[in-house]
Amino acid sequence: MPARADSSLAWFCLHSQPKHEHIAAGHLRQMGVEVLTPRLRFKRLTRYGPIVVTEALFPGYLFARFDLNTSLARVKYAPGVKTVVHFGPRWPKVPDDVIGQIRETLGADEVRVVPSGLNPGDSVQIAGGAMHGLEAVINQVLPGTQRVLVLMDFLGRQTTVELDASRVVRVGGQP
Repeated sequence: MPARADSSLAWFCLHSQPKHEHIAAGHLRQMGVEVLTPRLRFKRLTRYGPIVVTEALFPGYLFARFDLNTSLARVKYAPGVKTVVHFGPRWPKVPDDVIGQIRETLGADEVRVVPSGLNPGDSVQIAGGAMHGLEAVINQVLPGTQRVLVLMDFLGRQTTVELDASRVVRVGGQP
C-alpha cells in the first residue's frame, strides 16, 4: 500500500516570495513535504571587502514533492510560497531524473561552491581600501604567501601592485 501512495507524489516547481526560498523550504519541510532548494556559494565584492554569500541557484524558485490532488492548497499557501508554477489548468511535473541530476551535481547539502582560486590572466576587482572597485588582471600568484601581483591601469599608466589574495574577487564570465 505505501508504494501506491508514493506513486501519486510528484515534483513541482514553486515560485517563492523574493529572497524567501529558504523560508518556504523550511515551512514545507515542517509540513512533511520533500523539498529541493539548490543554492550557490561564492565570493561577492562589498565595500568592506569580499564576503562569502549563499544564494538560490534559481532565484525565486524551489522544488517540492507532493500529491497535487491532496496537498496543493496546503503547499500553495505555505509561508514564503507565492504559488505553484502552472499554465492555466495545467500543473507541469518536474521529472524525477532532473531532480536526481540536480542533487547529484549539488551533493547532500544542496549547495554548489563556486571555486575562488586565482590564476594568472584572471580579471579581478579590488575590494576595500583606496583602490576599491578598480579592475586589474592577475599577473602572478605568489606561492605560499596568499598574495598576488596584479597589473592595473592607475593614473594613466600600467602598474604592478602586490595585494593580499583575499582583497580581490574574480569578475567577468569566468567560472
